[in-house]
Amino acid sequence: MTPTHFPSNPTPTEPETQPPQPSPIRTYLRNPNRLVLTFPAPDPSPPPPSSISQPMVPDHQMVTRAKAGISKPNPRYALVATKHPIPSSVEPTCVSQAIKDPFWRAAMSTEFNALISNGTWELVPSDSTQNLIGCKWVFRIKRHPDGTIDRYKARLVAKGFHQRPGVDFSETFSPVVKPTTIRVVLHLALSNGWPIRQLDVNNAFLHGTLSDTVYMSQPPGFVDTNLPSHVCKLRKALYGLKQAPRAWYKELSSFLLSQGFRNATSDASLFISTFGRNVIYFLVYVDDLIVTGNNSSLVMQFIATLARRFSVKDLGSLHYFLGVEVIPTTSGLFLSQHHYIRDLLLKAKMDGAKEVSTPLSPSDSLVLNDGTPPTDATRFRQIIGGLQYLNLTRPDISFAVNKLSQFMHKPSESHWQALKRLLRYLKGTLYFGLHLSRRSSHRLYAFSDADWAGNLDDRKSTTAYVVYLGGNLISWSSRKQRSVARSSTEAEYRAIATTTAEIAWIQSLLRELGISLSGPPLISCDNIGATFYCANPVLHSRMKHIDIDFQFVRDRVNSGLLQVSHVSTVDQLADALTKPLPRLRFQLLRSKIGVSDGTTVLRGRKREPSSKEIISSSTQSSAISHQSQP
Repeated sequence: MTPTHFPSNPTPTEPETQPPQPSPIRTYLRNPNRLVLTFPAPDPSPPPPSSISQPMVPDHQMVTRAKAGISKPNPRYALVATKHPIPSSVEPTCVSQAIKDPFWRAAMSTEFNALISNGTWELVPSDSTQNLIGCKWVFRIKRHPDGTIDRYKARLVAKGFHQRPGVDFSETFSPVVKPTTIRVVLHLALSNGWPIRQLDVNNAFLHGTLSDTVYMSQPPGFVDTNLPSHVCKLRKALYGLKQAPRAWYKELSSFLLSQGFRNATSDASLFISTFGRNVIYFLVYVDDLIVTGNNSSLVMQFIATLARRFSVKDLGSLHYFLGVEVIPTTSGLFLSQHHYIRDLLLKAKMDGAKEVSTPLSPSDSLVLNDGTPPTDATRFRQIIGGLQYLNLTRPDISFAVNKLSQFMHKPSESHWQALKRLLRYLKGTLYFGLHLSRRSSHRLYAFSDADWAGNLDDRKSTTAYVVYLGGNLISWSSRKQRSVARSSTEAEYRAIATTTAEIAWIQSLLRELGISLSGPPLISCDNIGATFYCANPVLHSRMKHIDIDFQFVRDRVNSGLLQVSHVSTVDQLADALTKPLPRLRFQLLRSKIGVSDGTTVLRGRKREPSSKEIISSSTQSSAISHQSQP
């Protein structure tokens, strides 16, 4: 192959590459009076191929949250799903939740072992003829009066709503002690300086023996692996059974009667024991017990005897009974339900509401059909039910609760607003309660009042009374009369008859307790006609249709068992329980009734000084003593 020859003359040298020159600036003059904007002129020659920008390709691996192990949950499901166990302060709703927590597992095991050791049931083969009822676990956190956790309680409850009358049960009634009886006994214990002990019976219903044949399924989580198809034939009573309270009361009363106690006729849940000059009062409210007496050693001896028969826990001096906090003061006892009020406000979502000074507004007239839209009846009834229990220590809300209870079957928006106002009043009086003083007097007197035709729907009147024993409020009531009164005298006289019946029962109770009154009870009424009619047959033509009430009151007045006197409306203490009142009048009567602010008792206890305060106080004392030296 012939080689290629190049020309002999040398190849011309290429010019050196010059740095790029800046493009000329082109000026756009839009307005001589404005700012001149300058822009670089576009280059007409296209850039070389090598200078065209190419898309950048990343030379590193992308790091995502998933690759780095970072999880960011969706906040939408933050309250629905969680990977953490249930906190110990939350009550589980089923066995699958409770079994994951060691506290609840221990509580379930304790309850199950108590059932087995007590011989509550025996396992028998299942039969199609048996009326088998189910059971479930109920979990509750028991708390101290200050709200801290006391213990975790798991209770096996039978589904008694599956029982059939005449097959699984017959009699179900079981008495409980009346609130008035509790206050009377507390008054007697305070006036005499007696110790008041509080007891609690563990698994109380398990001590009752069943007279009916009841079959129940095995407890969830504790099914016998050897006999999984068997069922429980109950020997002892179980919580949830319709006859369980009656069986427990029968067992307890039989034991007390065998120990020399006698059952009071006025209150079947009051047992009295008398040994010479020594006396013991025993109050029963299901499994919560109160014991008091004039001999401390005898009381403790009886508690030990009771503990040998039943599993009884001595809780010490009375401090928390049926949701009521009992706080000793220098002058007596203060009864408060402020924890219950706080829980009620939280359930009603009214804990952040604005406070008011009266339960109901005097200008609002509540009627059944007011034209406002209906509200949630279930929620309305739940709150009203809670308020009725609060009436144990708060007579100042008696009329408001009674009035709102009349609309539970068909509540409207106006009724709901009135209920919210009552809750706002409770928020402002959270620490109010009933104070019982140490008084040696046993004088019994009462105030009776009526609001004539105050109900705008049916024109029925409202009866109210407050009863005092030695200056301590022991009984009160506010309720609508059953029939329409044709005059204010008739309405007031019916109220006197109702008050007389309550006083007659209290007199009978005091006689059984061994207390004699210094004189006949006194009823104060602000209606002159009703007062005269109690002792004299005046205005008989207008009052002959209430002859039974007339004969009942007049018979007790003529026999010297009762006195009725007139009192001015200004001094009528029961007026606050008959109608809504203005603020100043309501607050005055509230304090006279016996409801007081317990802030100094509940929150104003003497605080221990800090170390800084002690040092500061000692320094000031040293300085003062140094200055006082001559």
